[in-house]
Amino acid sequence: MKKLLLLFTFFSLKLTLSAQNAPVVDKEKLFDLYQTQHYAEAAQYLKGIYDNRPDDFKSLSQIGYCFLMAGNHVEAENFYSKAYVLQPKNLSILFSLGSISNKRGNTEKAKKYYGEIVQIDSTNFNVYKLLANLYPLPTDSMKLVYLLKANRINPSEGDVAADLAEVHATHQQYEKAYNVLDIAIKADSDNLILQRAKLPIANQLKRYSEVIASGEKLLKNGADAGVIKDVAKANYYTKKYQKAIDLFKLLEAAAMQNEATLYYTALCYRALKNYPQAAAYTQKTIDEAISPNTSSYYSLLGLVYEENNQLSLANAAYKKGLQFKVAPALYYRLAVFYDTRLKQGKNALKYYTLYLKSKPNLIADKQEIKFTKDRIAQLNLTD
Repeated sequence: MKKLLLLFTFFSLKLTLSAQNAPVVDKEKLFDLYQTQHYAEAAQYLKGIYDNRPDDFKSLSQIGYCFLMAGNHVEAENFYSKAYVLQPKNLSILFSLGSISNKRGNTEKAKKYYGEIVQIDSTNFNVYKLLANLYPLPTDSMKLVYLLKANRINPSEGDVAADLAEVHATHQQYEKAYNVLDIAIKADSDNLILQRAKLPIANQLKRYSEVIASGEKLLKNGADAGVIKDVAKANYYTKKYQKAIDLFKLLEAAAMQNEATLYYTALCYRALKNYPQAAAYTQKTIDEAISPNTSSYYSLLGLVYEENNQLSLANAAYKKGLQFKVAPALYYRLAVFYDTRLKQGKNALKYYTLYLKSKPNLIADKQEIKFTKDRIAQLNLTD
């Protein structure tokens, strides 16, 4: 209640006009609208009173604020823009217009407003943080520029430190990334996000003991897949192979394995001279690395070559697809290719037969199956 009274007092002061003929505001009604967070009604109420005063900065900004709190960004921008014309260097207005522009997807406009704040206040941490967020890719050069400026102003702020470390890591500047996170963690030692972000960077710097010690503490707060992977890798590099395997298998149990984790598991088994498991996990690594759609891609490539009369390339592409996955569609494509394009009946018969043996879908491939059976009969008669 105390906060609401302060808020109401603030708005009352803001809405006090210096002109002698100032409109009368029902303060009790306005207070009730603020208290119940009926900002849309408050905006309409104030708009009805002040809308005919286009040169009153305070009323324009307060109506804009109410519309913003009500989620009406179109009207909020309308009134804030009018206020901006009157006071183009007002930081509150510039921040609001930048935020509204960003929420409406106009990042270039947001950059413009935030850029004007920088011209007014070059030491404003928040505006550099907001500008950095307008560049989504860690490879964007301007993202690095703004993150560096924000971090210099407040090196202990966690969000900026984490983002800046990610950008440094993207450019393989791991020592810089580590130092940025280290300073922020010292200021907030309980920040688990920063601690997690530090693990892969510490691994890159071969600080394996630190990764294991810090990572095992983090794992007590929950089995985070990224933490498990980093701790497992650190165990591998310190030759604690069985421990690494146990951790990697936690990822498998949760269906969170990937090509890299399976590869390291294979390396661990090889180091332990468990060659059957090393071979099995190497095969799993290969399977994980290959898209399940690879055979379909080669089928398409073969078809394109065939339609362009590049028959030897088409033949090679179809057969390459079979190396990744034995697909009925590829057998059928090869059979028709040998039958109609190369006029090689024996090879066509071979692939027609393989097509039927590969168990095509009886419903979806009904026509292809019938054609294949008829064609096999005809080719057998020819022989």
